[in-house]
Amino acid sequence: MKLSDLRPSEGSTKKKKRVGRGTGSGHGTTATYGNKGQRSTSGGTKKKGFEGGQMPLTRRIPKRGFKNPFRKEYSLIKIGDLAVFKGQEKVSIEDILRSGSIKKMKDGIKLLSDGDIDFPIRIQVHKASERAIEKIKAQGGDVEVLI
Repeated sequence: MKLSDLRPSEGSTKKKKRVGRGTGSGHGTTATYGNKGQRSTSGGTKKKGFEGGQMPLTRRIPKRGFKNPFRKEYSLIKIGDLAVFKGQEKVSIEDILRSGSIKKMKDGIKLLSDGDIDFPIRIQVHKASERAIEKIKAQGGDVEVLI
């Protein structure tokens, strides 16, 4: 048996209906679109959210506040989570991603001061809180903040 010998099972496939091929086909003239009306002509579609001239739901509901389109959202890592890197001198962003401490990096990584650390470490992050930097420097480590 060869790959070219394979065929679908008997009756499992049908031929595509060919519409608009003349009156003798039974689906000619209007090509199963019916007579007149919006959907029978070319370009006859309604836009998403159209409610027949009624004010659409998205415009009826009141809008509040402001959503900053340029906001940066950081993935958070806590000092307590750095115990995984005990024994390493330098921890890069790739190391943090590989360890699974954060599941997915958004616009960067931010180091927070939750938890304690009892060993020196040099770590690269995109942002860090002042208390987190103080805690790491107190243990003889360093925080490199990337731009």
